[in-house]
Amino acid sequence: MLNNFLKGIFKENPVFVLLLGLCPALAVTTSAANGFGMGMATLVVLLGSNIVVSLFKDFIPSRVRIPSYIVIIATFVTMVDMFMEAYFVELHNNLGLFIPLIVVNCTILGRAEAFASKEKVMPSIVDALGMGLGFTLSLTVLGFFRHFLGTGELFGVQLFEGALLFLQPAGAFLSLGLLLGIVNAVTMRRTSKQ
Repeated sequence: MLNNFLKGIFKENPVFVLLLGLCPALAVTTSAANGFGMGMATLVVLLGSNIVVSLFKDFIPSRVRIPSYIVIIATFVTMVDMFMEAYFVELHNNLGLFIPLIVVNCTILGRAEAFASKEKVMPSIVDALGMGLGFTLSLTVLGFFRHFLGTGELFGVQLFEGALLFLQPAGAFLSLGLLLGIVNAVTMRRTSKQ
């Protein structure tokens, strides 16, 4: 059970290893707060949809399973969107269109099809928590990295003059590439030691 949880955070991290969910990862990570907010919204949708898919997997005909999963995911996305609009207005405005687009996040549909549709509820919950936390961690780190390089600020203290490029779309690609390089270097070093 612990391995199932940790694989989403490290070994099969949706953004840094599987390269899934890159649209929101690149679009909304201009700050750590935005990345964290998007990651938590995705985690809630992933958790809810994994539970429902796992509960009803035996009743959903195989011919309509993908449309059924999308309806389930869209229901949770709508609930999260309305909740954020009511209670987290500024974050909701910052994330904008990318909240409704959680419906087409391939991480969520992939976990519903590959895991929740075959497993019982508890393993599906653990899988959703691991993958959701891994996704949230990735977006938060990417947002922190981009904001730090783009503004030169660290916790409100100006350390250097930032390069605004990192707050633009091109900076998102550069930041993600740099972080992927770091993750790959660490993984290769750990693998070679074993």
